[in-house]
Amino acid sequence: MKNKLASLWEILLVSTKLGLTSFGGPIAHLGYFRDEYVIKRKWMDEDSYAQLVALCQFIPGPASSQVGIGIGMVRAGWLGGIISFIGFTFPSVLALILFALTLQSFNQFDLGWIQGLKIVAVAVVAQAVMGMAKNLAPDFPRKTITLLAVVTAVLWQTTMTQILIIIIAGIIGFFVYKNVTEHKETSLHVPVSKKFALLSLVMFFAILVLLPIINQIFTADWITVFDRFYRSGALVFGGGHVVLPLLEMEFVPSGFLSEEAFLAGYGAAQAVPGPLFTFAAYLGTIINGWQGGLLATFAIFLPAFLLIAGTLPFWQQISKNKNMKAALYGVNAAVVGILIAALYDPIWTSTIHTAADFSLAAILFFMLNYWKLPPWIVVVTGAAAGALMHML
Repeated sequence: MKNKLASLWEILLVSTKLGLTSFGGPIAHLGYFRDEYVIKRKWMDEDSYAQLVALCQFIPGPASSQVGIGIGMVRAGWLGGIISFIGFTFPSVLALILFALTLQSFNQFDLGWIQGLKIVAVAVVAQAVMGMAKNLAPDFPRKTITLLAVVTAVLWQTTMTQILIIIIAGIIGFFVYKNVTEHKETSLHVPVSKKFALLSLVMFFAILVLLPIINQIFTADWITVFDRFYRSGALVFGGGHVVLPLLEMEFVPSGFLSEEAFLAGYGAAQAVPGPLFTFAAYLGTIINGWQGGLLATFAIFLPAFLLIAGTLPFWQQISKNKNMKAALYGVNAAVVGILIAALYDPIWTSTIHTAADFSLAAILFFMLNYWKLPPWIVVVTGAAAGALMHML
């Protein structure tokens, strides 16, 4: 009991630190997670982390948040998943609720330091890509799979592209590596029962089907809000950047909030650390105070928890299969390619506009990768440098 409490406390401390320092959006978060959980703390190995990332790319919802929940589950069961989610999510939820409550006192954002944080994301993702490529694409076939994944993901940017890439890479990996006998044993052991997993999946689909019916019967505003946020979290592939415009369609035309209020929150969501799905906390607060913010946060993240809790416990059994392991060789290489594609677009294309931007990104990359400075120092440096460049 004492060891479990110690593990939960450790998960809370580490995930909260990441929630306070993980700027840059979902792909950057995967870099922060890898550095903290795989490299520094060794809670799981590189292959297991890549498999978890692939699983979370495959199912709908906020991929980086689901990876964080999954790591918590691997460490300390379903309660560890909840604690990990709270730690990573609470800082940005609190920041966005406070921003919404005091919206009238804000006139504009300092675009300089926001730009600096976006440049930090470039350095973080570049470091993650280099590290993962070295371990997960070491030979010619996997390097080729990575290249094909990069080209496909960049040229065809649709919601289904990543899923198709992962499926095709798995098929290629199966045929190329099916006779390979040396396989490393995965350390992705999940202390969650399969009964709990099946219950989670049943709850996911039951809520998704029943909420619209309940909403039609009772027509209460809070049920309508819960239904719309839950559906947004349950049916979106591609993470936070995809869900933001979907939320606009759900709430602005229906009159829950104005276009101006939505855009103000959109900027705030880009500026705070943690998952972009916490934008729901801002919207819910504008609609119905801080209680609405908490309700919206719960509703949009509930599907993510139910899905990862429902699928992760079966992953150990699946990954032990020899044929599945061969397929995972290809899947892991494809994950590297998807990350490289994301590094280019949207991260690079929306961030690096001038020689000064590139120079700052290079300095931050060296601080992370070669000087081995703590991520929070890199974040502060990037924000301060961005603000300075904006003033010059």
